[in-house]
Amino acid sequence: MEAGSGLGAEDAVETALAMLRRREHSVRELDERLRARDFPEGARGRAIETLLRTGLLDDRRFAEARASSLAGRGAGDALVRHELASAGVDAEVVEDAVSLLEPERERAARIVARRGVGPKTARYLAVKGYAEDVARAVAGGSGDELG
Repeated sequence: MEAGSGLGAEDAVETALAMLRRREHSVRELDERLRARDFPEGARGRAIETLLRTGLLDDRRFAEARASSLAGRGAGDALVRHELASAGVDAEVVEDAVSLLEPERERAARIVARRGVGPKTARYLAVKGYAEDVARAVAGGSGDELG
């Protein structure tokens, strides 16, 4: 146990496991959540090392699951990249996760089919992190470029 602290690595592992049972977390997210619960740096580090070694914590698995979830809720590639980078995921792992998604144009085409073609839909796509050329194609009125 850490000197001056009642919270050790075993407590940190148990707390982290409870968090991971609810959803995947990145290494950085888990460390931040443990820090917020006043676990000392040493205990957090040992807990994270244990979870990584046992495969219970994995940034690649987190990135793939999070990217899929975001894309399923209408996010474009830029938003997915931003969210994963904000969670502390390595750039190469982010790109790998994005590459596994359905192509952005196909996701955009479904949104256009549901919302209609026009400037409102183009703005919506831009806010959701779709590439500028996709939003422009929608704003152009035909939407033919998306299919």
